[in-house]
Amino acid sequence: MDLVNNFSQNLPGLELSSLVTIIGALALASLRVGSFFLASPLFGYRIIPLQVRIVISFAISFIIFNQVEMPDIEALAGFPLFSIIFVELMIGLTSGVLLTVLFSASSLAGEKIAASTGLSFAGLIDPESGTQTPVISQILSLFMIVVFLSLDGHLLALSVILESYKVLPIGATNINISMIQLGIDAGGLMFKFGALIMLPVVVGITLLNVVIGIVTRSAPTLNLFSFGFPITMLFAFFLLYVCSITIGGNFSNITNVSIDFIHRLMEGLM
Repeated sequence: MDLVNNFSQNLPGLELSSLVTIIGALALASLRVGSFFLASPLFGYRIIPLQVRIVISFAISFIIFNQVEMPDIEALAGFPLFSIIFVELMIGLTSGVLLTVLFSASSLAGEKIAASTGLSFAGLIDPESGTQTPVISQILSLFMIVVFLSLDGHLLALSVILESYKVLPIGATNINISMIQLGIDAGGLMFKFGALIMLPVVVGITLLNVVIGIVTRSAPTLNLFSFGFPITMLFAFFLLYVCSITIGGNFSNITNVSIDFIHRLMEGLM
């Protein structure tokens, strides 16, 4: 155990017989962080190569390896080892999925804005989901990521994951059922934040459609499609520009709520 917990000091004189124990402990230390990277909305993007994510997770696992007390790998052979691996994967995946669900509020708001303004015709293949999504949805998703990075949300999320090793050390197998309730709460907040983001634009477009309806009613010779469609799109861009501060504020709230959810998850594991 002293050799495992002082790997950086004993690395030059490491014997081959201890190499298997060291590699097993290092792999066990990287499961929680690695699964978080795979499931989180920022670190788990497909545009980031899998090799890069694996290297980053192993680099962070070296820090965990030297600061966290590791269990005896040789004594955990069999079913106890599988249960520990399952718990480590569940913690990391749940933390990443909570972030993904909350971040999906930006994509949901973008799809509804595009559907109400006629911008849904402009669609691209999203490399993350593999489906065709509106450009507005992808722009809002990138805006969400920029706000998250500017508020150091990625550093806060990683710090909470690293602190979780003190709350639930490697080797503990007690999982609280509160994970399910946190997932349900995150889904409800996703729809709430999605509605708050799209509400100013949708209300403005609705009022514009009322005005266009009155104009076309008073002048029946005007073609509703050729007259109202360009105005609706231009007014939608204007509303997005005017409401950018409000949208950014909602994204900031999503960042704070997502970090709070990870905190609540780690507190529920005690």
